[in-house]
Amino acid sequence: MRKKEDRTNQILELLVKEKKLEVAELSAHLGVSQVTVRKDLDAMEAQGLITREHGSAVLSSTDDIKGRLAYHYEEKRAIALRAAELVKDGDTIMIESGSCCALLAAALAEHRSGITLITNSAFIADYIRRSSDFQIILLGGIYQQDAQVMVGPMVRQCAENFWVNQFFIGVDGWSARAGFTNQDQMRAQAVRDMARQADQVIILTESDKFSRHGTVPLNLKDRVKSVITDQKITGTTVSELTALGIEVLTS
Repeated sequence: MRKKEDRTNQILELLVKEKKLEVAELSAHLGVSQVTVRKDLDAMEAQGLITREHGSAVLSSTDDIKGRLAYHYEEKRAIALRAAELVKDGDTIMIESGSCCALLAAALAEHRSGITLITNSAFIADYIRRSSDFQIILLGGIYQQDAQVMVGPMVRQCAENFWVNQFFIGVDGWSARAGFTNQDQMRAQAVRDMARQADQVIILTESDKFSRHGTVPLNLKDRVKSVITDQKITGTTVSELTALGIEVLTS
């Protein structure tokens, strides 16, 4: 029988292709009982990876952060676990919204204790609220419903009350000319405002983000200490990043 983690990854791969699958179809494809599939799907729904519908599983829309969690889940989970190694019990850290960042929060909830987590992500605050002993500080602002994140000038005003060693963020792309980029102007500004209150900015992203770029430069080249990504990152990109003094860590 396949291990649960292997089944989770394969179910997500199938749903990325098909969007919706019946429990019976998944059972036949995976070679396990429908009872086992239902237990797997229940656990995946609790993690926000899928939605259950009348004997089937549905992949959420990518407009919603829960839907984005499912895409490249295995790579994102490995990146999150690598990032979690940089955090010690009792640390105070800042995390921005995003699927890799949400999985980092979940990894920390599983492996660390006594963390104070400052975030502008209502999704992350809710995602780990039952699984950790963390003190969670949610920065205020304008609420973006799909991303479940706070943006706007109030984020800066709230963030100015804190100073942290590590600030973890996600990005939508990279170019050697523009640096790291985002697709949303207000979210990008929230990242800049939060980055001002941190010694180190650490980027968590899958390697395929380095082959595209968003429309809004984050202007953080001088603030980024490390990038954590998967092993598919190209040598050219590694050279571009290291030339800027950015450490590249792979999961």
